[in-house]
Amino acid sequence: MTGVILSGGRNRRMGENKAFLAVDGERLIDRIVRLFRAVFKEVIIVTSSPLSYLDQEAVIVTDILPEKGALGGIYTGLFYATEEHAFIAACDMPFLNRAFLEYMVRQTVGYDIIVPAPPDGLQPLHAVYARRCLPVIRGLIERDRLKITGFYPGHRLLTISPEVIRSFDSEGRMFMNVNTPEDLRSLPSR
Repeated sequence: MTGVILSGGRNRRMGENKAFLAVDGERLIDRIVRLFRAVFKEVIIVTSSPLSYLDQEAVIVTDILPEKGALGGIYTGLFYATEEHAFIAACDMPFLNRAFLEYMVRQTVGYDIIVPAPPDGLQPLHAVYARRCLPVIRGLIERDRLKITGFYPGHRLLTISPEVIRSFDSEGRMFMNVNTPEDLRSLPSR
């Protein structure tokens, strides 16, 4: 499986590139790339500023269809992935869980989409997508329909239940992300 890190956001609420924020003394991008290199055969970073990531041991790509938000990033990551499935994550998730990622990898047989479904809703930026989703995603982007879950209908979907999620993440930190300076300040330490 390919691991894809989406790092192309505008960072308006944070005021700086979230990928380079330090959590527990380590930049978010370094944490995620290190984890992905341990779990996935290939690591891709989708970004609008590729020169900022040259220090990373990853394939660096820019959006094929720019200005199309996270859905455009997913499309680009899947397009460049050499594996049939890709795990997609946002660059601002400091508490990704290796055991849970490995669990998700093992669920891919027979599914196009594997997405966690905690009580507060689906986590489409912490999900596995098959490359066979590309044509539908492209069609949505061309019609400027950019809601990520818009391409879910018609695909073989597996949602991961809150009970399974809790068995890997009893503290409920796995899907936390950092959008604002307040989010960064309020993060629990490891």
